[in-house]
Amino acid sequence: MLTDATRAFLNDLIDRPLGDESLWLAALTHGSTGEKRNYERLEFLGDRVLGLSVAEWLFEHSSEAEGRLSQRLNALVSRATCAAIARSLGLGPHILLGKQARDDGGEDSENILGDVMEALIGACFMLHGFEAARAMVRRLWAKTLEGKTGKRKHPKSALQEWAAGNRRRMPEYKLVERTGPDHASQFTVEVAIHNVGRAQATANSKQDAETLAAEEFMRKYA
Repeated sequence: MLTDATRAFLNDLIDRPLGDESLWLAALTHGSTGEKRNYERLEFLGDRVLGLSVAEWLFEHSSEAEGRLSQRLNALVSRATCAAIARSLGLGPHILLGKQARDDGGEDSENILGDVMEALIGACFMLHGFEAARAMVRRLWAKTLEGKTGKRKHPKSALQEWAAGNRRRMPEYKLVERTGPDHASQFTVEVAIHNVGRAQATANSKQDAETLAAEEFMRKYA
């Protein structure tokens, strides 16, 4: 059963009557509690609703090319962004955790906060439909959508956000070859993401080669 404080928090969050409180309770419940009905399925649904809501907003408000839109979308719906918004709302204390998970800092865990934020979007969609869920996303994400998240990121940062947003492993950089004399060396670097692909680039420094390799990876796969 929802506490009065959590009920008030959710009412402010969705800006409408809650409806079936058991669904909201599930959205706030972590598996460590031992409850069979927890946020996992709602998080799966909310992730898709969030993606569509943000993609629609970007399509309406930006004239950028598809590749740039994808980069912004991946940053805006990433777990890190979801967690940051959850923290700004004070979501953590309302999450139901098992004792060990709470003792381990689960209330401020980026993974848990991000997942529960998406689960709440999923619950709103189930109870009130897409328009209500989209309105919730646009209201909660307003500053982030209007801000610089995902805009002109450094290629390595953009690639890392893309990987996180698509639930892939983090990029791995490897020096493939170094040629030439010390004063005019050429570095060839390869970046790879497991089960996605790899890309190479060559430059006068290892750092520049990594940057170019990240750009090439984004061009090929993002």
